[in-house]
Amino acid sequence: MTRDIYVQAKADHIASLARATPLSAIEELVWNALDADAREVRVDLVQNALGGIDAVRVSDDGTGIDILRSEETFGSLGGSWKMQDAAVAGRPPYHRRLHGRHGRGRFKAFALGTHVEWRTTMKAGDTLLSYTLAGDANDPGVFHLAQAATPGPATGTEVYVTGVRATVESLARPELVVQTLAAKFALYLKAYPGVSVYFCGLPVSPVIVQKGETDYRISLDSGMEARLEVIEWRKKFAGKGRIVFCGRDGFTLYERPSGVRSGQPFSYTAYLVGARFSELAAENALVMDELHPEVRAWLDATRAILKEHFHRRTDEAVQERLRHWIDEKIYPFAPDDASEARAAFDAGVAEMRAQIDGFDSMPVAERGYLFNLLKKAVC
Repeated sequence: MTRDIYVQAKADHIASLARATPLSAIEELVWNALDADAREVRVDLVQNALGGIDAVRVSDDGTGIDILRSEETFGSLGGSWKMQDAAVAGRPPYHRRLHGRHGRGRFKAFALGTHVEWRTTMKAGDTLLSYTLAGDANDPGVFHLAQAATPGPATGTEVYVTGVRATVESLARPELVVQTLAAKFALYLKAYPGVSVYFCGLPVSPVIVQKGETDYRISLDSGMEARLEVIEWRKKFAGKGRIVFCGRDGFTLYERPSGVRSGQPFSYTAYLVGARFSELAAENALVMDELHPEVRAWLDATRAILKEHFHRRTDEAVQERLRHWIDEKIYPFAPDDASEARAAFDAGVAEMRAQIDGFDSMPVAERGYLFNLLKKAVC
């Protein structure tokens, strides 16, 4: 069986979705896999002999794409099978809450390359059926559907992207991509510990890349409540901290810069979690940001907690460093010394840490030498 499926949307609208960043395209493809009840999702960069990227592959062990409803699945941009009632006949048995609702994510695959194939195996009754859906960036309004002569061994989908765009090179440092993906999927992966996501063989695990987490409760004057989870990351990435509005199961609905400086050495994401945020997202209120009174109230309450949190964490970090320097026998003052010289010394050390990259990882002897020079300057 072969046939064409035509997308009911303007070509320029489809093209605009394909102009996403490579990382956001990967995120959407992973979400699609998770929405198909996948327990394992693998993202791989297929490299050639010279180390260049020839293809991007995203594979999962989910229920596959329901090709028997392909017109709904691929033909209607802005609508989605995910919005339909779970009781509809033929609907696969999803056990987790769904992320996508508008049927747009699949088109972001074209941000990775000019040609995309969805190789999927689904179950129809007691029978497995395998199909390939192919689309090209030069004609994104049509997908070519072909049934495989022999079905695959199990349900699942592989998205295979070729004609790779130059921007995909931004994914070539897996350790950085893994950390960013861990931040994006942190709450979801915690909510569903049986789910695994890998990028170039590395596990996307918040536990691996996070330094610590702290939970708070936020209450507005109106009586509405939400949970605030502040996760601090081991390495600084993505610039300043961010506030992320999430549905109750950890789906990212909207994110923005926090506007709160944590100071060194903290890199963090603050997740606001609650059912109310799904309602605000459906009303397009979250994207209004501070122009919407309730969203502004949530942001103000979150910032107040973040300021208090990092004030405390800064004090803890200072005391932790002090204990470390004393143990190394390089700190030149007694812990109870309250002299002006010590205050000037501590201010000088803070300035050195801000100006010298890798100060805390210096050999003990080098740090001790700088401490001695600084002491002589202030005493």
